Amino acid sequence: MSDTTKISVRNLHKAFGATQILNGVDLDVQEGEAWVLLGASGSGKSVLLKSILGLVDIDAGNVLIDGDVTNGQGADNDTHYLNKVGMLFQRSALFDSMPVWENIVFRLMQAKICTPAEGKQLALQKLALVNMGSSVADLMPAELSGGMQKRVALARAIAGNPQILLLDEPTAGLDPILSNGISQLIAEITEELNTTVISITNDIDSALVISDHAAMLHNGVICWQGSTQDIAEADDPQVQQYIRGWLEEQAKRSERAA
Repeated sequence: MSDTTKISVRNLHKAFGATQILNGVDLDVQEGEAWVLLGASGSGKSVLLKSILGLVDIDAGNVLIDGDVTNGQGADNDTHYLNKVGMLFQRSALFDSMPVWENIVFRLMQAKICTPAEGKQLALQKLALVNMGSSVADLMPAELSGGMQKRVALARAIAGNPQILLLDEPTAGLDPILSNGISQLIAEITEELNTTVISITNDIDSALVISDHAAMLHNGVICWQGSTQDIAEADDPQVQQYIRGWLEEQAKRSERAA
């Protein structure tokens, strides 16, 4: 980690029609830090992540990466900054018609950064990083389990050695054992690559593994931020309500599994 601000969100507003989603979000993420965004469904977590990535136009405010405005008024329309960013989507979002290795290096080949032969070698290297063997490379996504698809999606997200990694519900839909495995893998890879990370999760156990810092979204703003390790002791009522809800859901899952 360093004192260099990698991602800065300033007074960010976003509405869809009459529904105000983000209402003045401010957030600074330093280089090498790992953050997690928490909040109830509809609180704007995914919209904030997509705003940082530039997938949605914001109504007011700015997103800055390395000090340059990348979304908002005065944004540089040159999307070169996207080369710094890797994204893991909630449902993996693999291309059904392509084998695993092409999925991993699709963006790099589209940008003519590598040839197909070079791309396949790179894909094999990234598969090894997510603890998958070379035999997986020629399989189609439909031939993979949910946990394997998550690993391939993670390999694709890190294919270009991104400086920033955005993770949308990286453990969604996985059982507790697989969820813990993916969380540990993310933590190891991001530390090895010294990547700046922002993730969305509703899994407190996962948040504790993959992040050092947490921010809670409520009513379109960040109502609390601090160390992930301190979240259980946070005095903010929204955080405490969120923790209680998560614990109740975990108890219900344990009862159903018994």
